[in-house]
Amino acid sequence: MFYDVIIVGAGIAGLYASLNLPKNLKVLILCKDQPWECNTFYAQGGIAVAKDKEDISLHIDDTLKAGAGMCNVEAVKALSHESLEVLEDLISKNTPFDKDKQGNLLFTKEAAHSTSRIIHAGGDCTGRVVHSHLISQINHTLWKNATVTELLMEGNSCCGVSVLTKRGNYNLYAKNVILASGGIGALFNYHTNAYTISAELHGMILENGLELKDMEMLQFHPTVFTKTKHARKMLLSEALRGEGAHIVDFWGKRFLFDYDSLGELAPRDKVARSIFDYKLELAKNSKLTEEQKEVYLDLSPFSKDFFYERFPNIARNLSALGYDLPKDKIPISPAFHYCMGGIKTNHLGKVVGANNLYAVGECACTGVHGANRLASNSLLEGLVFSRRASRDILNQNYQPKWREFPLHSQILQKEQDENLKTLLRKIMWEKAGIIRKKSGLNEALGGVEVMLESNIGRLLKLRLLVAKNIIESALKREQSVGAHFIQ
Repeated sequence: MFYDVIIVGAGIAGLYASLNLPKNLKVLILCKDQPWECNTFYAQGGIAVAKDKEDISLHIDDTLKAGAGMCNVEAVKALSHESLEVLEDLISKNTPFDKDKQGNLLFTKEAAHSTSRIIHAGGDCTGRVVHSHLISQINHTLWKNATVTELLMEGNSCCGVSVLTKRGNYNLYAKNVILASGGIGALFNYHTNAYTISAELHGMILENGLELKDMEMLQFHPTVFTKTKHARKMLLSEALRGEGAHIVDFWGKRFLFDYDSLGELAPRDKVARSIFDYKLELAKNSKLTEEQKEVYLDLSPFSKDFFYERFPNIARNLSALGYDLPKDKIPISPAFHYCMGGIKTNHLGKVVGANNLYAVGECACTGVHGANRLASNSLLEGLVFSRRASRDILNQNYQPKWREFPLHSQILQKEQDENLKTLLRKIMWEKAGIIRKKSGLNEALGGVEVMLESNIGRLLKLRLLVAKNIIESALKREQSVGAHFIQ
């Protein structure tokens, strides 16, 4: 089975990469489960774009400020300049973005943006709408229920991937491989990611001597409904606060202004840490009830009609849980949301140190986000850099050093792995999460190293390699910056 291009992942980055590759190429898209079980599908807020050429410099400035001095300036410039081209292409593909009665695009505002520049679709269902639209247009082969278990590396060339499907184990070979496998959500107790997002491809990068970059830079979304039994928690879009929702305590105090003059619209890392800190202080007061120890999202500034029209997905999900909206206040907590770091790539999405291996979307570190991602730049990054990667493949026509690989039948999971995964999520949440201490990070490192020495399956080993890299990266960065906060 030989292809021109294999794409691992069917989120916005993987799908858009495939749409930028012509029909005459033999392209295969692989996804671990159903194609909609990806972070794109759950994205609510929208896609940040420069509204026009005059807004480009402002968008660049906002992105650089959020990144706290750690962004790659050239990558940020490419992101903003090419946002206009990508938007034009999406509109030409009849992507159903929300518009006013005159047919003009509707823009909303989110934290740390100096103007309203975020386009959306289906109200708060942007990811779902865009994903469904793109997947309806793909003209290449897509395999569902296909788990990549190994990168087939020969020197600096990637000859393909080993994949497990319901029909069996296969080695698939390709001239080029694009990784669009998403982030690392499964490493944390509380997260907003699809359950397929587990950092395994990051681990394969490490075991092949390639680099991860800025893995200590992890973003925790401030407003997440965590009162569910599943590890993936319900994201409550930042667009809620952009449109006027407030964060309050039990008594209605907007306490965030005690931490930052921008209140609810401060950068995400500040809002998340402020909520986390405030809840810690409340928890110390034994005289308070459990309800009084909570922090809430106050939706009362919205009319019912506006709320249900603008945020239909959130309204439907919370109403199903018994909340009277927008009257009732919703208990919230921060949860892991996005990894700014990832597989180290150049400005075209090519993995540094590899000849024909690319990484795009959240799994990659292009340098766009620096120490803290500007809200809604994530979907845009997936679009811009997947297009760049596809174009580079078409320009290069690279012929890899090829050989046939033996088909490994590795044990992917062992009986005790589920218990160890639970322990890993707890360690990462408590020791390598929103607020870090050197002592806690060292404890976490010790725990991860013990598990790595245990008799474990391959997929857990890959997760542990990435967890170890995150912890070691956090220990090396001794000063707080952006999303990395160490005491």
